[in-house]
Amino acid sequence: MSCWPPAPRGDGMREASPRGTYLLVADSLRSDITQGGLTDVLPSESSLGAKYDVSRNTVRRALKVLEAEGLLESAPGIGWRLATGGDRRDLLTKMTDLISDMGLVVGDRYPSEAELCERFKASRTAVRRALGHMEGEGLLDTVHGKGRSIRVLPASPAQP
Repeated sequence: MSCWPPAPRGDGMREASPRGTYLLVADSLRSDITQGGLTDVLPSESSLGAKYDVSRNTVRRALKVLEAEGLLESAPGIGWRLATGGDRRDLLTKMTDLISDMGLVVGDRYPSEAELCERFKASRTAVRRALGHMEGEGLLDTVHGKGRSIRVLPASPAQP
C-alpha cells in the first residue's frame, strides 16, 4: 500500500500524515531515485511541490533528509542533483584540512575567499562563515588589506 499521497478527508482537504508529510515526500523521491526514475539533476523545488501538492518548505525538508542519507547534494546555481559520491566532509573541515594538505606553516598566507570559493565550489557566504569559525578558533589571523595567515596549526585528528 502506498503512503503517498495522504488520503483526502471528506471536505476535500488531505489528511495530515502522522509520520510527517516531508518524510512521505522523501520516501517517494528515494523510491524514484533507486528505481532510476530520477537521474542527474532533480526538478526545481517549485515543480516538486506542485507534483506532491506540498509547500516548498516541505520539499526542502524532504531534500535535506535525502542529502543527509548521501543520496542528493545541493549544487550552487544548478539545484539538487544525485550525489556523486565524492568528498563528504563539510566545508569547514575541508578548509581546515587545507592547511596541512598545502603544507602551510605558521605565518604562511591562507588562500583568499575567491580562491576558496573556486576550489570548493562553495558560495562566498559559506566560505566566509567557515573562515569566521576558523578565526574564532584561533587558526587564522586577518590583516585588513593583507589577507589571512596561519596563526596556529590545527590539531591532527590522531591527537587527544
